[in-house]
Amino acid sequence: MAPNKKELAVAALQNGTVIDRIPAQMLFKAVEILGIQKLDKSITIGNNLQSKKLGTKGIIKVADTFFPDDVINRIALIAPSAKINIIRDFEVVEKYCVSLPDEIVGIVKCKNPKCITNNEPMKTRFTVIDHEARIIRCNYCGHIVSAKEADIK
Repeated sequence: MAPNKKELAVAALQNGTVIDRIPAQMLFKAVEILGIQKLDKSITIGNNLQSKKLGTKGIIKVADTFFPDDVINRIALIAPSAKINIIRDFEVVEKYCVSLPDEIVGIVKCKNPKCITNNEPMKTRFTVIDHEARIIRCNYCGHIVSAKEADIK
């Protein structure tokens, strides 16, 4: 049977993690947040793919890698619609949505120039004060920002 020339075939994962439904404009920020550019595993990245829910979306497949929840949920800051699929032996064994953690550590730069985190070598720490609207507050200076406008390191 001849392959459908209108579709691109991508190898299925035997084991690993698929992060789907990432807004297309946030895909490479998600790559940065997850730090997958440093991995020596097989990685497939698709962007501007058709999506009924988002219009266009991005997807990340990482072979032989299972991220801890606190790492995966960091992308909820920029991609609240993201879905996680855990693959084992070519089968989806777990599916779930990302959820914004109560605290964001070390990935958002405080926009307040007087904040101690901008003047001392220390990790930033933000508390989520509104999960639905994705509003966060710096634990050190109290600066409040929406996740959409946050300066992701």
